[in-house]
Amino acid sequence: MPSVELARAHTPQGEIALRSRGDVIELIVNGVFAMDSAEVTSELALADAAGPRPGTVLVGGLGLGYTAARLLDNGARHVHVVELAGPLIDWAMQGVTEQLERVAHDPRIQLHHGDIAEWLPRRDEAFDAILLDVDNGPGFLIHDHNARVYAADWLRTASERLAPGGVLAIWSEDAAPELAATLAGLGSLTETVIEVEREGRRFGYRLYRLRQQ
Repeated sequence: MPSVELARAHTPQGEIALRSRGDVIELIVNGVFAMDSAEVTSELALADAAGPRPGTVLVGGLGLGYTAARLLDNGARHVHVVELAGPLIDWAMQGVTEQLERVAHDPRIQLHHGDIAEWLPRRDEAFDAILLDVDNGPGFLIHDHNARVYAADWLRTASERLAPGGVLAIWSEDAAPELAATLAGLGSLTETVIEVEREGRRFGYRLYRLRQQ
C-alpha cells in the first residue's frame, strides 16, 4: 500500500516525517523507520513498567504518543515528555494524528522540547518513574549524540532523580549487556524480553527495569 505523507520537517538533528499507510501511522527519522502504530506492544510495556497508578513520570521520547497515552490510562498523576524534535511536538498540538492530539491536550501531560540528556540533570525534583525510549537503544543509534543517555555517569544521575522505590525503565531494540551491567550496579535490575512479530519476522526487544532501593 502506498504511503501518504502527513508532515515533514527539517531539524538541527536531521529530517523527521509522519506518514500513513492505510490506518497505520509511521514515524521516520533521518530516513530510518522509527516506529509505527501497527505494533505498539513494547511502547505499552514501557509505560506499564512504571507500575499501577504511577505518580509523576518522566518520558524520554514522544514517538507516536503510545507510551504517554498508556500512562494516562494507568492513572498517572503527571507526565513530563521530553522530545528532541520540536516539529513532532508541534504536530501533536495541531492534531496531525489522533493519538498525538490526545496526548498533547490532556492536562496531565506537559510536553518539553529538549534533549533528555541535558534536561534531566538540570531538574531537582524526584520522579516516581523515568521511562526512556531514546533512539533504538544503545546498539542502534539514529543520532550519535544520544549515546550520552546510556553512559554510566548519566544513568547514575537518572537513578538519583528517582523517588524512593522509583523505577528507571529503558527500552532497547536488542540485548545490551553493557547497559545491563551498568544498571545492575545502581539497584535492583530486571530484564524482560518483549516478543514482537513484524512482517513475518520475530524480534526480541529488551526492557531493562531498575528499581531504586
